[in-house]
Amino acid sequence: MSRTAFLTDSTLCIGCKACEVACKEWNGVGEDGLEWSGFSYDNTGALGHSTWRHVKFVEHAPQPGFGGNAPELNSWAFSSDVCKHCENAGCLEACPTGAIVRTEFGGVYVQPDICNGCAYCVIACPFGVVERNRDDGRAFKCTFCYDRQKAGLVPACAKACPTESIKFGEIESLRVKAQERVEELHQRGVKDATFYDAGNTSVGGTHAMFIVRGDPRSYNLPSKPEVPTIYLKKGWTSSVIGAALLLGGTLLAFLADGER
Repeated sequence: MSRTAFLTDSTLCIGCKACEVACKEWNGVGEDGLEWSGFSYDNTGALGHSTWRHVKFVEHAPQPGFGGNAPELNSWAFSSDVCKHCENAGCLEACPTGAIVRTEFGGVYVQPDICNGCAYCVIACPFGVVERNRDDGRAFKCTFCYDRQKAGLVPACAKACPTESIKFGEIESLRVKAQERVEELHQRGVKDATFYDAGNTSVGGTHAMFIVRGDPRSYNLPSKPEVPTIYLKKGWTSSVIGAALLLGGTLLAFLADGER
């Protein structure tokens, strides 16, 4: 079974939110609320238990480029954010019940019938993707359209994208396409285009990769995401040292009392 991935090219995204709608319709995810957020047309705000795809609106200072960005006006960029399905997944490592598993396609899947709502996965996610549903307490996120992949279908978001901003396929072939696309953009004068997959961090790479312009942090993509378990060694070492100091202090106290 091939390992699959998303490649989201923000330079092609038009902010139509078709991916958000398709995701909700296929997975039966409820609405996010229709309150006006004040951030342009972004009423969903961020990824969460009822938002598995989120089109982020990013405003840049004036910059030349293609896609309707006039050099004298502020430039708008859009990017469809999603669970990164990390190679080293903090949520999977933190889950105490086995509710979170790695599928044969490489995605990270939360089994809602096993989740006990402990929220360890919420705090262990380096990207702040996983969220508990306040109504029933369980954690939810993108399923990587596991049911569609099992049936040989493309995930709903990628199928619905009208500009092919969201590409889906075998992960290594998408990496090659990403590098080719970044080189093409650089040749066309879009020098700030970069490829993001967190491959040089403790996350070890992701199955949701991105091509963005400018600072990736503007797109909710941290420069150095970290899996919390990398600090286990330091934590246990500190605990052992602390316990040894307490034990030594206790023995000294007893010895000093005995000498009296």
